[in-house]
Amino acid sequence: MVNIGMHFEIPVTDMQRAIAFYSAVFDIEFERVQIDGNEMALFPLIDGAEGCSGALARGESYVPSLDGTRIYLTVNDIERVMADALSAGARLLYPVTRVGEAITVAEFQDTEGNRIALLDKAICAD
Repeated sequence: MVNIGMHFEIPVTDMQRAIAFYSAVFDIEFERVQIDGNEMALFPLIDGAEGCSGALARGESYVPSLDGTRIYLTVNDIERVMADALSAGARLLYPVTRVGEAITVAEFQDTEGNRIALLDKAICAD
């Protein structure tokens, strides 16, 4: 049996701006590629680590939105990551909030207009 989720793509209109934002917030580097005529910037994928692959995606069918699918990204320090996101140009949508005994979440609008949710990594260790 496997988890059904395996890859996500975050729509962007300005790839350079999106890479700058996500690099600043998550302290990561992207690999830029072209796939089927679409511009992609791949999130780092660590062999043997838990989690799925992901990319920033720019192309005709990729439209940033606050509505629709909500992606949760796991982080080690949700307060710091949210502060970094806001400093990098994000807009607060849902403040850092404990929603369960061991669950803390937050949401922001990225520089492209997408709703992105954060999930504190502490719950993933349980």
